[in-house]
Amino acid sequence: MSVESLHRTISSGLVAASRQWRRICQNTLVTYGISEACAGPLLAIARLGDGAHQVKVAQAAGMESPTLVRLLDQLCKADIVCRTEDPNDRRAKALSLTRKGRALACSIEAELTRLRAEVLQGLQPADLEATLRVLQAFADAAQREHGGQA
Repeated sequence: MSVESLHRTISSGLVAASRQWRRICQNTLVTYGISEACAGPLLAIARLGDGAHQVKVAQAAGMESPTLVRLLDQLCKADIVCRTEDPNDRRAKALSLTRKGRALACSIEAELTRLRAEVLQGLQPADLEATLRVLQAFADAAQREHGGQA
């Protein structure tokens, strides 16, 4: 296969694989009563730790701040996330998980870990590392395209 064909197959394959992974995740998340969209910020807060600022959570979840705000409204209403003013910067909102949110994030992380292991079983670490380099090339291109803000 030519390099051009490899490039085309990889770029189109990323789109298809992303949709398929999201569908797999959504099928799992529905059993927890949470959408894939809300799970992104939930897991980002869990991974960043309580007190994370909305801007950092948006970056970690790969979404724009206005989108995040709508999802946070849903998560706060469901008593999963708590939004407070940062005592050091009243303009910034600090996000924390409630007890219910921590339990939910822990359960979802465990299930996603199981799903990843199932989907990626049989792949060698070198293959996974090569995949990370490919993904990083796309992330770097997006960052260059958006003036350093991917």
